[in-house]
Amino acid sequence: MSAAEILGPGPAQPGSRTRAFLRLVMIEHSVFALPFAYIAALTAMFQFDGNVHWGRLLLVTIAMVGLRTFAMACNRIIDREIDARNPRTAGRELVTGAVSVRSAWTGALVAVVVFLAAAAALNPLCLALAPIAVIPMVVYPYGKRFTNFPHAILGLAQAMGPVGAWIAITGAWSWDAVILGLAVGIWIGGFDLIFACQDVQADRAHGVMSVPARFGIPGALYGARACHAVTTVLLVWYALATDAGVFFWTGLVIVVAAFLYEHTIVKPHDLSRLNRAFFTVNGFIGIALFVCALLDLLVRGLTG
Repeated sequence: MSAAEILGPGPAQPGSRTRAFLRLVMIEHSVFALPFAYIAALTAMFQFDGNVHWGRLLLVTIAMVGLRTFAMACNRIIDREIDARNPRTAGRELVTGAVSVRSAWTGALVAVVVFLAAAAALNPLCLALAPIAVIPMVVYPYGKRFTNFPHAILGLAQAMGPVGAWIAITGAWSWDAVILGLAVGIWIGGFDLIFACQDVQADRAHGVMSVPARFGIPGALYGARACHAVTTVLLVWYALATDAGVFFWTGLVIVVAAFLYEHTIVKPHDLSRLNRAFFTVNGFIGIALFVCALLDLLVRGLTG
């Protein structure tokens, strides 16, 4: 690593450095993971005593955002040379020098300390399991260097969110949370298969491993459909396991409709609407299911 990489292009105002770091980690994409952590946390509260514990919910939010920020920063740092060779990612902040490697590492360390502090404030089991949650966040960006299935590592990392959120509330393991976590992980792994389709040429040219690069875009899209079919089954299982009511089932119908739409607009030979499928549809899925799950819990007696 050169001195220029470490120090970056020169001094910048603290506010601009912070904004650049937030762009680097795409902080707004927390919308993909937070709704499912909230579903798990609020369901656990409903089963525990029927009351919303706002302090714990705040700590869950801090822990989730902290861990995700750490994961994204590590991803960008580890992948910066790959990003520089890919026209789609060549404008990322670590490639252009808008954020220095030193600043990115500093932000990552701050984020993981915030995550660990939130876990410690929640309960001893959360703190004990917290280091395990960190591992796949670091392994994932290396995955594309040794396996054609890095999307599975990403799915595993994301599956931990609902499980951790449930433990944060109850201090105990829950298989219901595992069902929801698997649904989330397979869902996100599936739409990562779709997202990776746009990098097939660059990945093959530079030896980056992925399902689309190894098996082609049609194979990846079939894999994504299978993932989302499994996700639907797991969400139905979760609804049955937690005695969900009509609003949650309505949310599931909306999710299935969104999945069908997503797989209609992305074709093997037409990826022009891929960003709509990735960002808009999947963001909508998380928010829609959370709203329906919240309404369901409120109708069934959850109180603030």
